[in-house]
Amino acid sequence: MQPSEIAEVLNRPISQELLARDLTRLAYVAKDGTPRAVPIAFTWNGTEIVMCTTKNAPKLPALRHNPAVALTIDTEVHPPKILLIRGRAELDVVDGIPDEYLQINGSYKMTAEQRVEWEAGVRSLYDGMVRIVVVPTWAKLIDFDTTLPSAIEELVRQQAERQRG
Repeated sequence: MQPSEIAEVLNRPISQELLARDLTRLAYVAKDGTPRAVPIAFTWNGTEIVMCTTKNAPKLPALRHNPAVALTIDTEVHPPKILLIRGRAELDVVDGIPDEYLQINGSYKMTAEQRVEWEAGVRSLYDGMVRIVVVPTWAKLIDFDTTLPSAIEELVRQQAERQRG
């Protein structure tokens, strides 16, 4: 998929709404070769999906071994809105707490006092974290209005061809 095609998908209004959500599901291949899908908080900075995790997270050795990942960001209503993204995870070990981690968790409702207490707790717990950065190499939006899963799109195309022919 060309960068311009990816940008077109990601810049659609529904995609932008999904990219503003709190959680994505990160899929990757574990070190034992089995698939994993984990919910993880994220932020979109306009070009990258950024997730943060502890330096001892089990997913990190797997991502170092095989950085290919898939992400799903979706809604919990019917029909769902679904944004599918593929890319490669780049790992960035940082001292202290990444700004993105504080930004991601800043979306939860807390009073000012709760926020101060939460941030102090985070800073006392972690001496550093790992930023998992994914630049999309493929993207598809499924909104069940203008876009459908590829298998259904193919069935619709075949049906239209039969009706013409």
